[in-house]
Amino acid sequence: MKNNSFGGDDNITLLAKGVVLKGEIHVEGTVRIDGRLDGDIQTNGQVIIGEDGLVQGTIMAGTVISSGRIKAKVTANERVQLMKTATLIGEIMTPILIMEEGAKLQGVTDMGVSAWVEEPPKLLSNVSDMSSHRAKQVEVLDK
Repeated sequence: MKNNSFGGDDNITLLAKGVVLKGEIHVEGTVRIDGRLDGDIQTNGQVIIGEDGLVQGTIMAGTVISSGRIKAKVTANERVQLMKTATLIGEIMTPILIMEEGAKLQGVTDMGVSAWVEEPPKLLSNVSDMSSHRAKQVEVLDK
């Protein structure tokens, strides 16, 4: 595992292609996995899994973007994005899930919705219903 700082506060942790790590990664910035991780990733930043990347375990992050393989429980506070070469087997908990055509997903997805509203929302008393203000049909006569 390599820690590199590229200008400013952008910390990037890289697990290079061909590297196998069994354990945990806890960082503040971005994690890029091009090798294999058997374990856990935890960051408030991004987890990026390249086409050759493989993660088995758990991922907790702000954003997860994958072009590789994940067999894990994935929790993302912002979003999960599966690119066309991605395969994910497991659980996803995120408010936003984006999948490109060709991405594969097998598992359970929880986007925070537990029910839907059966009726339209009630308007506040000082807000009028816009449907009652629809324009009346006006006939224009030629002179």
